[in-house]
Amino acid sequence: MISGILTVIALVAFIAGAAYVYSAKRKPEFDEASRIPLDEDQSENTP
Repeated sequence: MISGILTVIALVAFIAGAAYVYSAKRKPEFDEASRIPLDEDQSENTP
C-alpha cells in the first residue's frame, strides 16, 4: 500500500517537473542558460 502511494507521488513529481521544464514561459530563461558555456569560452580566449 505504501509503495503504491510513493509511486503515485513520484509520478506526480515527475510530471510536474516535466511540465515546468517544457513550459513555454520558461523557454527564454533556458535558452539564455544554454548559451552560458559558449559565452564563457569566448571571453577566456580573447586577449
